[in-house]
Amino acid sequence: MNQDEAADVSVLVLSVFDAYIAPEYTPQGIEEFRKYAQAAALLERSRQDHFVVTATHGDTLAGMIEMRQNNHVSLLFVAKPFHRRGLSRGLLDRAMGHARDQGGTLERVTVNSSRYGVPAYEALGFLQTGPERAVNGILFTPMAMRLEADEDTPVVTPL
Repeated sequence: MNQDEAADVSVLVLSVFDAYIAPEYTPQGIEEFRKYAQAAALLERSRQDHFVVTATHGDTLAGMIEMRQNNHVSLLFVAKPFHRRGLSRGLLDRAMGHARDQGGTLERVTVNSSRYGVPAYEALGFLQTGPERAVNGILFTPMAMRLEADEDTPVVTPL
């Protein structure tokens, strides 16, 4: 990812965050999330153990997913005009394919979901693995999806 791509991803993430997630956060949580979603932070993480996959519609950035260590969804954001069109599923599938290419077998994918994202992650096959928590003002629900050994097929069973 280059600086311009990171800047575009940051703008998308922060615009969706402001509209749907920030209203439930404390000022501390909003500040903490904004630091995490800044272009410089995205770029730095992409040089370490994270990768980003994006989806475009024409010249418009429609969505993005950031994965950490090939098995944790750090960020998954889709622009409002593209909600409920299968873009999250497509991004997750592409990211899991890339993760498998990088690290072999992928048996479990985790995410710390916002309240707003929980129904979307459930529709993708994730299950809640613990109660909602708050860390540094950021509210999240831990979730995970177990996968079949050599497939990208979710196994919807308790973890």
